Amino acid sequence: MSAAEFCPIGRVEKLLLAADRSEYSEGAVREAIRIAEKCSSRLYVITVVEMNPEYETFGTNVTQGLEREAAEYFAYLKKMAAEKGVSCETILRESGEPYRLIVDEAAGKGIDMIIMGRRGRKGLEKVLMGSTVAKVIGHAPCNVLVVPRAARVEFKNILIATDGSEYAGDAASTAIEIAKDNGSHVIVLSAYFLDNELATAESNVKRVLEIAQQKGVEAEVATPRGKPYDAIIETAGGRAVDLIVMGAYGKTGLKKLLMGSSTEKVIGLAGCAVMVARRVTAG
Repeated sequence: MSAAEFCPIGRVEKLLLAADRSEYSEGAVREAIRIAEKCSSRLYVITVVEMNPEYETFGTNVTQGLEREAAEYFAYLKKMAAEKGVSCETILRESGEPYRLIVDEAAGKGIDMIIMGRRGRKGLEKVLMGSTVAKVIGHAPCNVLVVPRAARVEFKNILIATDGSEYAGDAASTAIEIAKDNGSHVIVLSAYFLDNELATAESNVKRVLEIAQQKGVEAEVATPRGKPYDAIIETAGGRAVDLIVMGAYGKTGLKKLLMGSSTEKVIGLAGCAVMVARRVTAG
């Protein structure tokens, strides 16, 4: 049997690690290499040198310095990957919109999952949660795994956050398949804020629970009262959750990304990795 048969997250032939060369990418780097090793995945690493108009004032020295820094970083990552027997291809791009280049590379190379750190450094790469990560999640053609610096991606306890939308349903299906493959325990959570929302929350978790039971996955439900992101963070922390899985969009669909509220706050505050699962479309 090949190592890929034991891949904990299903079939992932191609992984794209988006790293900004800061300490905030350390968790994503470590886990991307570990997942690529387990899944026999081809690993691509992209870093974007964000060019600002004012750099032109200082001539080419600034650009050359940034490119040299990126080359040294790539050499370091390739060495890490090689030690684990992982094939690694590096991609350097220059742009004022890093997220667009990351998304384009993912689409062009048929990437199965993008792995990113939670935040980037201020300055050249800005704070990622305010820009790049949010936009990558909003536009990516595949699942996105966001890994905090100190997090290790495990699958003993998985929290599925659902708001009853079709996008949350697709994310739940992805999470349940992962749980089935790994013998995970699943917590299905839907929060409510007003009394008249409790019945909806209970319906949301019941629907996912039934799918889990059909797949033979051990699962329980939670319908805590409060703001969704508070409930998700508190439950994940209190129950030693290894991975949170959420949908990319909420009930408002494409017009309003959930990144503006619960998902962004969960990613920003969670101590564990968060997978934002894309809706699978036909065609």
